[in-house]
Amino acid sequence: MTAPTLATRFTELVGVRYPIVQTGMGWVSGPSLTAATANAGGLGILASATMTYDELEFAIKKTKSLTDQPFGVNLRADATDADERVDLMIREGVKVASFALAPKQELIAKLKDNGLVVVPSIGAAKHAVKVASWGADAVIVQGGEGGGHTGPVATTLLLPSVVDALGGQDGPTSIPVIAAGGFFDGRGLVAALAYGADGIAMGTRFLLTSDSAVPDSVKQEYLKRSLNDTVVSTKVDGMPHRVLRTELVQALESGSRVKALVAAARNANEFKQMTGMRWTAMLRDGKAMKKSGERTWQQIIMAGNTPMLLKAGLVDGNTDAGVLASGQVVGLIDDLPSCDELIQSVMTQAHARLAALPR
Repeated sequence: MTAPTLATRFTELVGVRYPIVQTGMGWVSGPSLTAATANAGGLGILASATMTYDELEFAIKKTKSLTDQPFGVNLRADATDADERVDLMIREGVKVASFALAPKQELIAKLKDNGLVVVPSIGAAKHAVKVASWGADAVIVQGGEGGGHTGPVATTLLLPSVVDALGGQDGPTSIPVIAAGGFFDGRGLVAALAYGADGIAMGTRFLLTSDSAVPDSVKQEYLKRSLNDTVVSTKVDGMPHRVLRTELVQALESGSRVKALVAAARNANEFKQMTGMRWTAMLRDGKAMKKSGERTWQQIIMAGNTPMLLKAGLVDGNTDAGVLASGQVVGLIDDLPSCDELIQSVMTQAHARLAALPR
């Protein structure tokens, strides 16, 4: 039996049945997972940061061949070829453009003028207000429980601060807010709605599905973990990064900063060769990253380390040499459902919880 739909401003904006988003996870969110999420009634998002332009073009076409439902593409706003990738998305009729870093106002306008829904991810209320003033259609707000790059504030505090800063659901600057960080079931969806959100986004929960292309041996490594088995490390790429505790991460945490920097530069060079990027392009990206934030050149060099460490773990299945990004929620997950089974279970539980609330 199919769970009833649950309409929110987000589902109406994007045209999906359920207020559930599968986040754009590098090396994880490919066509099969994205299409499976879309076919199940949620919003699947392709992760393009680890793809070349040609790989992204193939991934979009492949996803379109697997689903006729709306889906999105996650972009790096500071990438040197961001404009070309946006043009590709426009030509291919992609519904949603999501960003890990806030895109420029001009880029938002270009996307919106061509019918795309723009959904940046933000980590603070002031950033939500800024991108809303620039024309963003919605925001994803991830609390500190989330995997990958994350902030220090828990979702239960960050989410209401963002909702309030945007004026609540009826405020003049109000746009749909999608809550991320710590969600895995229908209870979390109901809690997010109660805080004023319009849906939830999940990464680790979708990574641990049968539709995810992550090797089964790696999924089993995740399933063995408890709530205390993640750590926020700055030794992976110089920025706070929530990952599973592994021997490699422990070594990075306790190792020499100089050795870590040398290894990072070596991995950055390997990533450059794999993607066909030129050093001049990488330096331009680095300058853009430095200008847009507060990263040091050491952190920028280390940022080139991240894709290769994640690839080793999530694609090659080498958990000894790779890094496994993970939210704290990993300690509450013990199965590998399909995307359809996952979304149906979330929605069934959400409707049950809503019906059981005192009136």
